[in-house]
Amino acid sequence: MARYNPLKVCCCILLVLICAVALICLCIATFADVGCPTGSFKNAAVAADSQICSEIGKNMLQQGGSAVDGAIAALLCTSVINPQSMGIGGGSILAVRNKTGKVTIYNFRETVPKKFKSNLLNDCPTTFRLSTGSQWIGVPGELRGYEAVHKLYGRLPWAKLFEPTIKLAREGIPMPPYLATFLSANIVKDHVEKSSLCEVLCNMNKTVLGKKDILRFPKLAETMEIIAKQGADAFYVGKIGQDLIQDIKAAGGSLTMDDLKSFKVRVIDAQTVSLGNVQMHFPPPPAGGILLAFILRIMKGFSLTSDSLVGDKKIQLYHHYIEAAKFANRQKRNIRDPTFNVEKSADYLIDPTFSDNIRALITSNGTHDDSYYSNKPSTDHMGTTHVSVLDEDGLAVSATSTINQLFGGAVYSPRTGIILNNELADFCGRADSLSAGEQPPSSMTPAILDTKSGGILVIGGSGGSMITTAVALSIINRLWLGMSLKGAIEAPIIFVDSKNFVNFEPGFDKSVMDGIKTLGHNIGNWRFFLNVVNAVEKENGCIQAVSDRRKNGMSAGY
Repeated sequence: MARYNPLKVCCCILLVLICAVALICLCIATFADVGCPTGSFKNAAVAADSQICSEIGKNMLQQGGSAVDGAIAALLCTSVINPQSMGIGGGSILAVRNKTGKVTIYNFRETVPKKFKSNLLNDCPTTFRLSTGSQWIGVPGELRGYEAVHKLYGRLPWAKLFEPTIKLAREGIPMPPYLATFLSANIVKDHVEKSSLCEVLCNMNKTVLGKKDILRFPKLAETMEIIAKQGADAFYVGKIGQDLIQDIKAAGGSLTMDDLKSFKVRVIDAQTVSLGNVQMHFPPPPAGGILLAFILRIMKGFSLTSDSLVGDKKIQLYHHYIEAAKFANRQKRNIRDPTFNVEKSADYLIDPTFSDNIRALITSNGTHDDSYYSNKPSTDHMGTTHVSVLDEDGLAVSATSTINQLFGGAVYSPRTGIILNNELADFCGRADSLSAGEQPPSSMTPAILDTKSGGILVIGGSGGSMITTAVALSIINRLWLGMSLKGAIEAPIIFVDSKNFVNFEPGFDKSVMDGIKTLGHNIGNWRFFLNVVNAVEKENGCIQAVSDRRKNGMSAGY
């Protein structure tokens, strides 16, 4: 008969307990994964305009970087992959949500230089066209902004964020398909070939690069390498800035080194509105977030559900949306830089009473003359890029960046390789005057939404005047109409232009189009559906990331 060994018994019991705990943990992990959609991520994700830039952002996160590191790296990459949209000659607005849920806005969008053309607004186009020339250049804020947020939230060395883009710019890459298609359009081809941009975007025969060409930015690579080593001061007080100013002056511009030296990043709390069980945080004016909030507040009152997409209810849904957009269009002239327009706050737009009153003016059986919506119309614009990032620690960044219109004002700096913005053109149709230091009004609206259940949606868009409608419809589709994040972003949009013409993106539901016509809306023929939304969402421990297919985008995560 074997002798009883207490030690062996205890060891066996302990082993059984360890196995049981391991089995339970495995089951929990397995069942947790079952609820996550295909393509989800567990830790972090980046949604930029292109796969290569999303991957660069993701790689920064995997090397221990923060969401801010990932966003900066992805934006720098975008300046090479989609140089028509943004670059270090422009500016950005970032919404950053920390671990406690507080959202802070870092606004480093361009400002009016101290010396500018006194009758500049007389140069504003009276029809839709690109505004070219050095008179439209605003003081670039991009690098000062990167520096400010990196000091607060960055975990990787500053120089590391530049390394992938320097390599791309120097060694070259096969022509990005979207950029190649873009350059082949007659309006863009003509825009580039007749400007200094041709130095980097044309072949030896002075025609724009095609699909089989290699895209290189050797001078920009040199500039970025210096900035990576010396910091943003190389741009704002050093040799890079001096070279840039020299090129701007040669092009007839008025920027000075004093403009660069005096640029300041604006740091302010986000504005917040309630959308039922969701809180939406967004940048205050002169950004366009308040117009987004205004439209969503109106639409929330119509008690939308997935059933709203059935039959005639779908026509009413979009009719109500179009009417809300018309009222929003007439508010654009009230979105000005509060530093210079103290007496004209736009905060009334997020007052529940105001949105309730506007909703009461929306009738179900038809539309109205333009005078019904009050105020003068503004003008339409295009441009911009957006990056959404969420890291392992819960830090979230919603970043919208721009040089304004396509390749800015078509002014290229040969000494630095930088493409300059034409940000002052944003005053056209939305202001009767401008002041030195003032930021132009904008449709840019990087947003972060929190749900009471702990979910988070990091979202924003590009496309100039189409940003508001693209982001608004994506949020409506996701929050209230029951669509997946991918479906919400991919769904064709309606764009109500500055003249209140209703424009349907190709592929829009024809029955709705017919119903909208029957209700008396004027139908437009807008051709430039450059609306792009990029978003990252975390819900129940699962992360979805969507980069808009319209720009051949693809997200990345792990």
